[in-house]
Amino acid sequence: MGNRAMSAAVLTAVVTTLAGCSGGGTPGAGETAAVPLSPTKVSGDITVLTNRTDLVQDGTMKKYAAEFNKIYPKVGVKFEGITDYEGEVKIRMNTENYGDVLLIPGAVAKGDYPKFFAPLGDSGSMADEYRFTDKTDVDGSVYGIATFGTANGFVYNKAVWRKAGITAWPKTTGEFLSDLRTVKDRTGATYYTNFKDGWPLSSPWTNSVGSVSCDSKASDALADTDRPWEKGTDLNTLDTLLYDIVHDDLSEKDPTTTNWESSKSLLAKGRIGSMLLGSWAINQMRDAARKAGENPDDIGFMPVPVQHSGKFCATLVSDYQQAVNIHSGHKSAARAWIDWFTEKSGYSAKEGAVSALKAAKLPTTLDEYVDNDVTFVERSEKATAEVNAIDNASEIGLNKQDYRQRLVDLARGAQGGSLQGYFDDLNKRWAEARQTAGS
Repeated sequence: MGNRAMSAAVLTAVVTTLAGCSGGGTPGAGETAAVPLSPTKVSGDITVLTNRTDLVQDGTMKKYAAEFNKIYPKVGVKFEGITDYEGEVKIRMNTENYGDVLLIPGAVAKGDYPKFFAPLGDSGSMADEYRFTDKTDVDGSVYGIATFGTANGFVYNKAVWRKAGITAWPKTTGEFLSDLRTVKDRTGATYYTNFKDGWPLSSPWTNSVGSVSCDSKASDALADTDRPWEKGTDLNTLDTLLYDIVHDDLSEKDPTTTNWESSKSLLAKGRIGSMLLGSWAINQMRDAARKAGENPDDIGFMPVPVQHSGKFCATLVSDYQQAVNIHSGHKSAARAWIDWFTEKSGYSAKEGAVSALKAAKLPTTLDEYVDNDVTFVERSEKATAEVNAIDNASEIGLNKQDYRQRLVDLARGAQGGSLQGYFDDLNKRWAEARQTAGS
């Protein structure tokens, strides 16, 4: 996961309780990992689990620890970079040995957070200071603080679009499709699905629910409808757009041969015109442009092509949430690390992401959004557990790659059927799942 700041796994909608995951009891249950009052009084060695294996291997995390130790000299910080983060940590959570600080795995049901993590504070006060707290709010206590947040949109090569004569963002999905056709006809550049790697067809598209309707509760509302793919809904609009891109031959020739790492340089070199991703990807694409000898300033970011009252909207969603192991013997040191990493490290800014700290400025990667008055919509997570339960029961997989890979196969003729037939089936499965999931 090292080269991808926004993990697809973080948004995987797996909410079943970890099988047999007792963690050996819950000593210290209810004991808050409180904010340390004095840095000089905090001591102990802590282990921090992370999915960012690249930052562990290249020494970046050690540099962060060195800066942390200038304030907390008595705390030793060790990092474990884990490639299969979700799989390995889920297994380790059957014991008490899952680090002192960890990223909350998607396999842990939200209601089970108090069994595995120490509360960090009450939701009322923490919501005043941090974004995304409702994602880990259980019965009025917050159990995790986001590493960062990300805005949704299309990473695109501005030079390619200018060469095609397009300088304004498309305001409708129809305009977007027309622009893709013009870009392809005049430059040869196509849209890129990243079909083979799969994850770019899952979380980036599902994270865009709320951008179409400009509604922070659009994702929560999925728990209260039997027809999420009804015409006019966010999912219908987004999935129809993806279908039309592929069906109208505006994407890569053979989606089964796509490659995520290669896509970065292909976008930089103008072979690819655009891709739907989170804003975390902007810096990665600009770095790829530098390495390719291209102009990094040519990498731009545009919102989903739908407007409300003359303005675009973009969802803000949380990445992984850092938590304190309820079994940690050094909860104060673990909390000190989380607070410092969130507020002082500069990590989110370096990644071009949105800080969890509300007082922090938006990253420069989103300057185009700010300059063009794009409305940021922070996605509500209040009904996430209910939505995930329905999604699991339906076996659709809103945050998994399979259902949109089938959509792409349908669009390119590799699978029989119609788009409306596919939507009807999805609606049927969702409605049935709402009954079995107890909604």
